[in-house]
Amino acid sequence: MIRLDKVGHHYSSPDGGDVVAIKDVNLSVAAGKFVALKGPSGCGKSTLLLIAGGLLRPTSGDVEIAGVEPYKLSLEERAAFRANTVGFVFQQFHLVPYLDVLDNVLAPSLASGRKDWKRAEALVEQFGLTHRAHHTPSALSTGERQRAAMARALYNEPKVLLADEPTGNLDPENAAIVLKQLVAFADQGGAVLMVTHASDASSVADEIITLG
Repeated sequence: MIRLDKVGHHYSSPDGGDVVAIKDVNLSVAAGKFVALKGPSGCGKSTLLLIAGGLLRPTSGDVEIAGVEPYKLSLEERAAFRANTVGFVFQQFHLVPYLDVLDNVLAPSLASGRKDWKRAEALVEQFGLTHRAHHTPSALSTGERQRAAMARALYNEPKVLLADEPTGNLDPENAAIVLKQLVAFADQGGAVLMVTHASDASSVADEIITLG
C-alpha cells in the first residue's frame, strides 16, 4: 500500500549548503498492517511521513501509494489523489477553529466533492462526540479535539492513514481510544504509518521501524 524506495530529502541551508533530512530510506506498509516509526528528534520522521503522504516531493528515490506514484501526477491530480486515498492525523489536530465538530469532519468533502452528512454524523457518533457536534474546537478538551481530527481523517474512507504523534498530547484514556481506532482501520484492510515516541503507541503496531 505504501512503498518508499531509496528515498532521500535535503533542504537548502541559509549559508547555501545542504541539510540532509533523510537518506536512502526503504520502507513498505502493506494493506492491513500498522507500522510505527520511531527515532530521535531531528532524524527525519515527520519529513518521511509527509513524503509518504504525497505532501513533500523527495529529493531522490521512488514513492508509491496504493499503486500510484503521486509525484508523477500534476499538482491538481495529486491533491485529488490525496483527498481520496490518504488520511492525516497530527499531534496539533489542525482543526478549523471557526467550524464546529460536524463541519470539521465534513471538511475533506471540499477536496473530494463528496458531501455526506450521514457519514459525518456516524463518525461523530463513533468517536463519542455527538454531544459536541455543534461546538467549535475551542470548546473541546484536548482528547475531544484529537477524536474529531481522527473522525475527519476517516471521512473520505482512505486506504492509508498517516499519524504524526497522534497520542502525544493525550491522557491515557483518549490515547487508548485513538490507538484502538488506528488498529481497527488496519484490521479492516487499511495501511497505518504512525510516528511516535510513546511506548504504548508502538506496542500496538505490527512492526516498528527506527530511523537515525
